[in-house]
Amino acid sequence: MKFCYNVALVGRPNVGKSRLFNRLIRQRLSIVHDQAGVTRDVITHEIYPNVMLMDTGGIGLVDKSEFSSLVSAVEEQVSFAIAAADLIFFVVDASSGIVPLDYDIAELMRRSKKKITLLANKIDRSHSSVDEFFQLGFGSAIPVSAEHGTGEDEVRKIISRETSEFLKEEKSEEKNAIKISFVGRPNVGKSSTINALLDQKRLIVSDIPGTTRESVKATLETGDAAFELIDTAGLRANNRVNTSLDYFSSLRTKASIEESDIVFLVLDATEGVTKLDKKIANVVIEAGKGLVVIVNKWDIAQGQFKNGGLPYYASMQDFQRQFKLAIGRELLAVPNVHVLFLSANERFNVETILPEANILYHKMLQKIGTGELNRVIGQAFDSHPPSTSSGKQFKAYYAVQTGNFPFTFKIFCNRTTLLNPTYKKYLLNCLRKSFDFSGCAIKIRWSEKEKRFSEEK
Repeated sequence: MKFCYNVALVGRPNVGKSRLFNRLIRQRLSIVHDQAGVTRDVITHEIYPNVMLMDTGGIGLVDKSEFSSLVSAVEEQVSFAIAAADLIFFVVDASSGIVPLDYDIAELMRRSKKKITLLANKIDRSHSSVDEFFQLGFGSAIPVSAEHGTGEDEVRKIISRETSEFLKEEKSEEKNAIKISFVGRPNVGKSSTINALLDQKRLIVSDIPGTTRESVKATLETGDAAFELIDTAGLRANNRVNTSLDYFSSLRTKASIEESDIVFLVLDATEGVTKLDKKIANVVIEAGKGLVVIVNKWDIAQGQFKNGGLPYYASMQDFQRQFKLAIGRELLAVPNVHVLFLSANERFNVETILPEANILYHKMLQKIGTGELNRVIGQAFDSHPPSTSSGKQFKAYYAVQTGNFPFTFKIFCNRTTLLNPTYKKYLLNCLRKSFDFSGCAIKIRWSEKEKRFSEEK
């Protein structure tokens, strides 16, 4: 049976598709901005169970600041959405009336042979009218205002009516999808990696940094596991966030990290590990997620080695070993993080990504036995007792696991003021060495006993 019913919002740039999308899903997922061409990839969200709403880039984007290849890629994504859609809302601008591009898009809609409903947005603005849109050949346009909610109920009724038969069908049992996001600096190959996993050009791939501005989702099932893949905008250093688009894209990326179970930090094999990569890794760990590092563009690094471009390494194995050591030095917050070397463009080693995510996800679900946990902490204190302060010594009485994602442990103790940061790191390292916590975020919460019980008489 059909897995889901797809509804697409299509139209020329800046007619309000993203604002209408956000209105219908009742959250700010698509970035809304006055600049035309902000939406580039197809943004999807489940508006009702098994009913997906798709926001698309504008057809006919003409902007001297844009590269022609990127404009072409945006329109390729719109074509993908039209092909996948069961119902299309053709969105026009009631405040500007019909423009020549509307007629061109109308012809494209007719050729698609899909169910088309015309929505005239911005009806709240002065001089707005829907009468002339009858000329486009799709009947009377429904007047809507994405900004103020006018016509929202009518749009929802249309979706409900068109999907009623589909929603009556017996739904197959859905698996709980493991949510994994791909984060990193701009142009390291995040979109290319997801495309390689999906085996299709689902996301726009360009050598223009910043092509992905939204967080874009795709679903994938393999064997007994289901995955939700999240592509994100490239994070930039704070002093390079120059526009409101950069700022909102950064917020979307951080929200995607929060939503994820597992995060893949994508590095560029030709550029090494940067300070920003370290910062991004810290964001992931602070969010309590599992982390795996991908070193992409391995084919380019191999080409450089063959052409003498990596003279300081004896072999590619030596280069790989040194790269892992550099990752270990920079990402101190996640010791022994797993590293995958691959080439998204050549699809080399891409098949290792999902199994790695599956393993790490189930690792982070494990429960550490209370007895075993207290034995490890007791051994840590016996091997290296904490120093004394003013004749008093820090003591830990009992420990228990209280959560996952991140692994959270509560330790009951006497006086937290006696515990110095170095000893905290020591205890964290003891836990990591005793249990398989590679790539996992860990937090220890300290619970101080009442003073009259904790102090020595």
